[in-house]
Amino acid sequence: MLAVNELFETIQGEGVFTGVAAIFLRLQGCPVGCPWCDTQHTWDKNNQAQVKPEQLIMKTGDSPSWAGMSEQAVLELIEQQGFTAKHVVITGGEPCMYDLNALTELLHETGYQTQIETSGTFEIKTSAQTWVTVSPKLDMPGGYEVRADAMARANEIKHPIAMQKHIDALDALLERCPVAAGTTICLQPISQRPRATELAIETCRKRNWRLSVQLHKYLAIE
Repeated sequence: MLAVNELFETIQGEGVFTGVAAIFLRLQGCPVGCPWCDTQHTWDKNNQAQVKPEQLIMKTGDSPSWAGMSEQAVLELIEQQGFTAKHVVITGGEPCMYDLNALTELLHETGYQTQIETSGTFEIKTSAQTWVTVSPKLDMPGGYEVRADAMARANEIKHPIAMQKHIDALDALLERCPVAAGTTICLQPISQRPRATELAIETCRKRNWRLSVQLHKYLAIE
C-alpha cells in the first residue's frame, strides 16, 4: 500500500519539465530532514493522521493526513477527477521509500508518463520508462548518504544552491558518483534569493547546465 498525502493537477514548476501540465502524487514519509523543505508536513507517517482516500481531494491546505491506497486505487482516483494532464509526478516526502514498479508500470500501460522526484538516498525501484529526477541531499540532519546507484539511474540532477560551497559539493558528488552520459544537470536557487539566482545563472552559462527557477513559486500556484 502507498501512503498518499495529496493528489492534484497543476503545472510542473521545476527542472526539465517546467511548464508541463502535471498530476502530482505526493507520498507520505521522509527521514532526510532538509532544513529548507517546504513539505515538512509529509515527513512523519502517523496512524492518527490516516484518512479515507476521498478525503484527500477535499484538502484545502498542507496537512500530515494521508490515505493508504493500492496502485489500482491511485489510478482510479486520478481517473475519477477527470484530470487532463498525462504527466504524473511522484514526489513526497521521499517517494523512493516505496517500491514504485507496479504503480509506474500501471500508469504507463494506461497512457501516462511518469516522473519521480527523489533525494537519491533510497534505492530507486521504478519502471525503466520513468524519468528520474534526483535532487541530491548532502549532509542533511537525517544522516542518509546519496547513493551511487541513484545517481547512475538519474535522467536529471536538480541541485538546490545558495552559495559556491553547494556547487563544490555537487562537483565532489559527481566525481564520486558519476551520472550517465546525457543526464541533464539543473541548478535551482534556494528560496529565490537574488545572489543564489545570480550564482546559478553564472554557473549554468559556464558549464552549459540548466537553470531551474521554481516557476510555481513565482506564479504563486501549488
